[in-house]
Amino acid sequence: MIKITINGAEKEFEKGITFEELAREYQKFYDDRIAAVIYNGKIRELIKSAKKDGVLSFVTVRDNIGFKTMRRTAVMILIKAVLDVTGGRKDVTTKVEFTIGNGLYCTLRGINVTKDLVKKISDRFSEIVNSALPITKKVYPLDEAIEIFKKQGMNDKVSLLKYRRSSEINIYKLDGYYDYYYGYMLPNTSYIDKFKIQKYHDGLLLTLPTRKNPDKLIVSEPREKLFSTMALASDWGSMMGIENVGDLNDYVCAGRINEMILVQEALQERRIGEIAMDIFKRLDVKFIMIAGPSSSGKTSFANRLSIQLRSNGMVPHPISLDNYFVDRENTPLNEDGTYNFECLEALDVEQFNKDMTRLLKGERVEMPEFNFISGKREMNGNYLQLGKNDVLVIEGIHGLNEKMSYALPAESKYKIYISALTTLSIDDHNRIATTDGRLLRRIVRDARTRGASAKKTISMWSSVRAGEEANIFPFQEEADAMFNSAQIYELAVIKPFAEPLLFSIAKDEPEYFEAKRLLKFLDYFVTVDSSMLPKNSICREFVGGSCFKV
Repeated sequence: MIKITINGAEKEFEKGITFEELAREYQKFYDDRIAAVIYNGKIRELIKSAKKDGVLSFVTVRDNIGFKTMRRTAVMILIKAVLDVTGGRKDVTTKVEFTIGNGLYCTLRGINVTKDLVKKISDRFSEIVNSALPITKKVYPLDEAIEIFKKQGMNDKVSLLKYRRSSEINIYKLDGYYDYYYGYMLPNTSYIDKFKIQKYHDGLLLTLPTRKNPDKLIVSEPREKLFSTMALASDWGSMMGIENVGDLNDYVCAGRINEMILVQEALQERRIGEIAMDIFKRLDVKFIMIAGPSSSGKTSFANRLSIQLRSNGMVPHPISLDNYFVDRENTPLNEDGTYNFECLEALDVEQFNKDMTRLLKGERVEMPEFNFISGKREMNGNYLQLGKNDVLVIEGIHGLNEKMSYALPAESKYKIYISALTTLSIDDHNRIATTDGRLLRRIVRDARTRGASAKKTISMWSSVRAGEEANIFPFQEEADAMFNSAQIYELAVIKPFAEPLLFSIAKDEPEYFEAKRLLKFLDYFVTVDSSMLPKNSICREFVGGSCFKV
């Protein structure tokens, strides 16, 4: 017998009891499905067993770790369903491309995706779930794992594992199908009891419950502008021959990464120029409203857009919505008593609209400046008056929200949504979350510009994400233009800056698990020297050396 302390109470169990058995016993105390455990300070899958005394806590699908475990397992079931429906054809490959709303967009190569095919895949997915098929895990020598993936036609994994330093690898098995996943898995297929699979554009969309609502299935509204932007980036990666980390590493090791950087930077500059030209053609535009989630590169983008606008004879004036913060004592509070700087009510919306309306009329207006030290708005003699060719480049998280600029005519506004929409994958079945790219950007920038630790940045990230979901994402489809600031090589550049910051987080700190996950993720990349980056690169907003004040 062994002694395990659960929820503060010590209890004896038979040595070798699985964590899944313990989860079944304690599930009644949790509203959400248990997906994993933390045992003696380490995350353990439910298929594992307890072999010595310890302290245990449960991880549910509402927790970040549990939610990602659920999604990963669903992806494996989907790929297995595709294999079964197509008769195990090696020329048919499934690629998890990116998220659209609550769904994962996947493409099937080597076969035409029809509604009939998608229905068969969905039916097979249900059969696999209802059969409660076990998902097992085994450690293989690296060479043996590579041979397994070669036999299954998974060349993307073969390419990835070529750069792996470890001599061993964990492989999961589901009903004769072997695969590698970046993270933990559930013990059997019955856990994925809520899903929807539908045809979407040229592929299919797998919708699963969200972390916020893990007990229900919510199908998102169509997000066609976002999809188009993501698909364009994915297609460009395919065209350049860089679809996954293995491809990127090949480029680096072949000495071709400088060429790739120049091509990507040229592509982004062309897109910024196209947006500037579109603004120039709209004669009534006076207010360019830019919004996007944290660490999207908004400042660098605004500077580069301003240069392009100038090349068209326009005179841009940057304005930050932060200057319209209400005085600190009037700032709304969160439930925990902290200031909520991200809600619309934290801004003096009425004064902003009065000032912008006066500027639109050609009047001379004194612009406010917010003093973040005193927490007060100040008037420091900064006057502005718009001439014929003048435009305001306004940046802030509420820029796309019509309530922010309710008094301004629609034709006077041009709205731009910017985000780092990563489409590079670890391999075909392991996508890179756009949030991971932005989090790493922010960790590096916060340390460089604010002296903030990685621990602090990670601890704040969930509240930052909540603010984005409430104040930015609902309005992204209302944008006149979308700009993808992600650069296909950037994680290889960020890696040497982020790793020391992540290693500084101690094992007994709550942010340790996230730091460990990010370190494992960065280990897939071969490092790229940041000195190769142009001075105006968006990536330099985070790693330093930009020609702009960022």
